[in-house]
Amino acid sequence: MLGFVLVLLSSVFFCIQNVVVRILFAEQTLVGVGVTGGFLAPSLHNSFFLLLLRMVLAVPLMGLLTTRLHPPIWRDVRQLATSTQRRALWHALAGGTLMFTYLALLYVSIGLIATAIALTLFFTFPIFTALLSWHFFGQRPSAMRWAIIGGVLLGSLLTIPSEQWSGGGSTWGVVLGITSGVAYALYTVNAQKSFDYLHPLTYTWVSFAITLLLSALCLIIWPLANTQDLAWQPIWIASLISGVVTFAGHMLYNVGIKYVGATTAAMVGSANPALTVVLAWVTIQEMLNAVQLIGVGITTVSVSALSRFK
Repeated sequence: MLGFVLVLLSSVFFCIQNVVVRILFAEQTLVGVGVTGGFLAPSLHNSFFLLLLRMVLAVPLMGLLTTRLHPPIWRDVRQLATSTQRRALWHALAGGTLMFTYLALLYVSIGLIATAIALTLFFTFPIFTALLSWHFFGQRPSAMRWAIIGGVLLGSLLTIPSEQWSGGGSTWGVVLGITSGVAYALYTVNAQKSFDYLHPLTYTWVSFAITLLLSALCLIIWPLANTQDLAWQPIWIASLISGVVTFAGHMLYNVGIKYVGATTAAMVGSANPALTVVLAWVTIQEMLNAVQLIGVGITTVSVSALSRFK
């Protein structure tokens, strides 16, 4: 039950991150603040820029917090360089590379097709997680669990605003959206295996540090122009919030994987689109129609069923 609760809490943090990104990319009416946002154009270049800012703030903050929660973390990191920890090192490097890969593919997909559709395609990852866990760990999902996965995916699909379906797009956007889900499934399965050698907090910090290095490399190769015209104060504030909730979300999610396994964690995490719709309704007053409410209800019932069926 603890693992289930941790993963559910991580989904709440990921939802906050999604709403913050919406505010950065488009003007929104924020409760208690008024109309704000639209500080950056929703482009791939700016997405990498936000990823870098998020990690620049999150990695040191994570280091400070993790030192208190898991004091041996720096010893763990140093030991990754020793010959006896080669397997742990490869898992840590794979985790960071897969984290960056799934984010990069998702951002490209968002640039090619409607954001809500790209996110829903990404959240097909529980299917791939279940198949990979079955292959690598012999954890065959029951018929009930397949039904629950179907319920969560259907509910998430119904939460997509109807106007998003007429927004156009490309085949590559669809392919990359699904591929980002595959990459994230590999990340979660790799995380479950790595916990045989690494503490979840060490694994999470190393993943974030590698993502920071790779996103910085992308912006060195493809520099951002006209940075003097940016609204730096709100961008930094949003990046700080995003960095904190991203770290909290991944930390809780990875610890949750250790308790319940990658497949169950993925099934709970796939409720993220529906939870984001609800949070957006509360904080930035996005309206929900009847179909979206039905989708939220189906997702809620499906996720709740996880605590009763194995």
